Amino acid sequence: MAKARIALIGAGWWGVEVYVPAMMSHADIELVAINRRDRTALDEILARYPGPKGYTDYREMLATEALDAVVITSPHTVHFEHACAALEAGCHVLIDKPMTTSAKDARTVVQLAAERQREILIPYGWNYKPFVTEAAQLIADGKVGEVRHVTCNMGTFTYDLFGGHGLKEAADHMFQPNKSTWADPDKAGGYGWGQLSHSLGLMFRLVNLAPTQVYALSTKSDADVDLTDAAVLTFENGARASISGSALVPKHCSYQMDIRVYGTEGMLLLDMERTRMELRRFDKNDVILDLEPDAGQYAAVEPISRLAEVCLGTAKTIEANGVVGLRAIEVLDAMYRSMKSGKAEAV
Repeated sequence: MAKARIALIGAGWWGVEVYVPAMMSHADIELVAINRRDRTALDEILARYPGPKGYTDYREMLATEALDAVVITSPHTVHFEHACAALEAGCHVLIDKPMTTSAKDARTVVQLAAERQREILIPYGWNYKPFVTEAAQLIADGKVGEVRHVTCNMGTFTYDLFGGHGLKEAADHMFQPNKSTWADPDKAGGYGWGQLSHSLGLMFRLVNLAPTQVYALSTKSDADVDLTDAAVLTFENGARASISGSALVPKHCSYQMDIRVYGTEGMLLLDMERTRMELRRFDKNDVILDLEPDAGQYAAVEPISRLAEVCLGTAKTIEANGVVGLRAIEVLDAMYRSMKSGKAEAV
């Protein structure tokens, strides 16, 4: 059977630790090529994972190889450049979050993908959970009525990462997270770009409403990037969302991801920490799923499987597509502008 021919641009910490072995072991994927500018680091990757060709120039790779898709795990600020190049080469793209670091660039990527009839996937891991798909369908079917309010909370044990001190959990990995990617205020470092992109991506999987305005505040880390975030979002129908994020979860605790959608006919609760999905309706026709305790664990590999299905024409849905990615970036773009201006900013 045919396999999806995929390449990786920007083989850094997460790309090498998660995506390379996932693609190498996937029955429907041929990892054709790996790009990294540092030749020494590239050779180290190829020694551990023999088979793919190595390129220090992603343009040469795209021009040389016949590819179905490209996985992009480069630093945040060059996602736009790499995504556009891959789309121009006729490839589907999986773009690690954040999709881009400006709303303008995100809109350009989505438009280019539509013009080239290619798909965009964002690896928001929680979006790929089956019970999240069920929750999204319940809301789409009107089971909460018209959405009027949303709470979106995320907390992670990443204070060291955004403080510029590295990430303890990555100490024994082949490569470390780059300080310039996560903790540099001039290179889209900070909790919003690095973590709230996940919770916003999940929220927009559930709530199919465009954002229009954001007011945001933050507190800063030792590296002068946002360590905690608080924002009020307005949707196109006038509904509001309360958005919260914090890197200050102790290391021995679980991450927190809690989204609640309140509507004119009921409410839906999605909680990854306690693994709950509950639809509670005013008419008492509730839906409560019986989930395994670990069902809310982050899905790191599933996005790669979905990319293979997209390439082979067998994907039934894309849980984090270009529109979901765009809306998350539109909110983040407005959030960071609001943090600077001290006032509400239009999307």
